[in-house]
Amino acid sequence: MTSSALPAPLTGRVTALHELRARAPLFLAILFATTIAASLGNLLFPEDSLFHVSTYTITLLGKYLCYALLAMSVDVVWGYCGILSLGHGAFFTLGGYALGMYLMRQIGDRGVYGNPELPDFMVFLDWQELPWYWAGFDQFWIAALMVLLVPGLLAFVFGYLAFRSRVVGVYLSIMTQAMTYALMLGFFRNELGFGGNNGLTDFKDLLGYNLQADTTRVGLMFASAVALGLAYVISQWMMGSKLGRVIIAIRDDEARARFIGFRTENYKIWLFVYSALLAAIAGALYVPQVGIINPGEFSPVNSIEMVVWVAVGGRGTLYGAIIGAILVNYAKTRFTAIWPEAWLFALGALFVGVTVFLPQGIVGLFKNRLAGRAT
Repeated sequence: MTSSALPAPLTGRVTALHELRARAPLFLAILFATTIAASLGNLLFPEDSLFHVSTYTITLLGKYLCYALLAMSVDVVWGYCGILSLGHGAFFTLGGYALGMYLMRQIGDRGVYGNPELPDFMVFLDWQELPWYWAGFDQFWIAALMVLLVPGLLAFVFGYLAFRSRVVGVYLSIMTQAMTYALMLGFFRNELGFGGNNGLTDFKDLLGYNLQADTTRVGLMFASAVALGLAYVISQWMMGSKLGRVIIAIRDDEARARFIGFRTENYKIWLFVYSALLAAIAGALYVPQVGIINPGEFSPVNSIEMVVWVAVGGRGTLYGAIIGAILVNYAKTRFTAIWPEAWLFALGALFVGVTVFLPQGIVGLFKNRLAGRAT
């Protein structure tokens, strides 16, 4: 399908996709240079050195990188296909729980209650045996498979039912929000077997490495950077291909794309599953770095925050979503330390302000200024 065969609004989009492809090497260079510099600062320089990077900072950077991957997963479906998902927290949290179950199985007889078979919270609740859906989670490869399989299957079933029924717009957004809210209520129940209100915590080892060691923290941060870089390359390649052009055509004029002959629901289902897998990987990398996963991560407020990250950075750019996630979460870290009870109000004001004054986000602002200087 050539660019001339696409709907008229796509004329300028093809140029934007070429620009995105050209920026990829620069983005990857900055990402890995920053990660390597932070790693060396933590491992090579003593604590009293000006160049030392604390373990707290390493963990914070790793968390930001996970959020950046999560924001990019939202941008893939919202920015490029117009699917405003307010439920991506579900896929993120399910990925986190899958790896968290593996981490709980590694505690063994070092647990508080000394039972190598059952997680501590199950012993406390007087469970006599491990539930069937916990079987095999003492093996990393099974946990890694479940990180992808469970959220991917949920996304496929949800997408199949929603997109085949041609649910769009605000109705689809409400359905995604209802999905994550229902999961949150379910995971809060102790009898479900996922730790109830407290969730999963007190992790010790990952693949035999102590999670409290500086080298492990650096390794997790680096793994997060690698995952983000790979996801960025794959996503920008995909959006620059014929598949990406069809996806953008669906966003700009789905009825016309369907009239041309494309099965638009199939493209939307596939993209929704791909986006869910990115979110799940982000959740799996997030959990060992923060040391806990609980039902609060399912909260619809968290999913709304993800949309704010993308809007602030600039949707439909990939790197804009990454920039937005890092900047907003850095502001959250600083703001909640100074005035924690006002953060949600600040977040709401930020979203309204960006929508009104910066509809294309930070990236769009810089693009317009550069274009103005060029003329």
